[in-house]
Amino acid sequence: MIEVQKDIFFSSDKKDMDMELIYNFIHNSYWGNNRTFEEQKKAVENTLNFGLFHNGNQIAFTRVMTDFVFFAYILDVFVIEDYQGKGLSKLLMKHILEHEPIKNVDKWILATRDAHGLYSKFGFESLKNPDMIMEKMSERAKKIYQ
Repeated sequence: MIEVQKDIFFSSDKKDMDMELIYNFIHNSYWGNNRTFEEQKKAVENTLNFGLFHNGNQIAFTRVMTDFVFFAYILDVFVIEDYQGKGLSKLLMKHILEHEPIKNVDKWILATRDAHGLYSKFGFESLKNPDMIMEKMSERAKKIYQ
């Protein structure tokens, strides 16, 4: 863990991630309310994970799927309620995008229903060529994203 702000620490070590907290927050979100604990655990095991911590407790989380060269997809971004509105999502995003193994990835994407303002501060924009992007969704995913 590295201190990134007074008493706030950043980690990319999976061992530091609080799976109970991650699952409970995401399970109560609009995008992850139908996930099981086992599914969320498997997702965490198979992606890069990032967290912010205060007094040894996790207060924010994000994960990234990537090939480390051409593509990275940001998922499951959250800051727990007691810490929202304090600039921590910006702090988390800054350290993810500067994280050495992935800082030079060519293309980053994410999906958000309501945080466009946050991500635009980091250079994210609407798709330039949305007709080029295709998707295939399970019936469960269609219920979330449509």
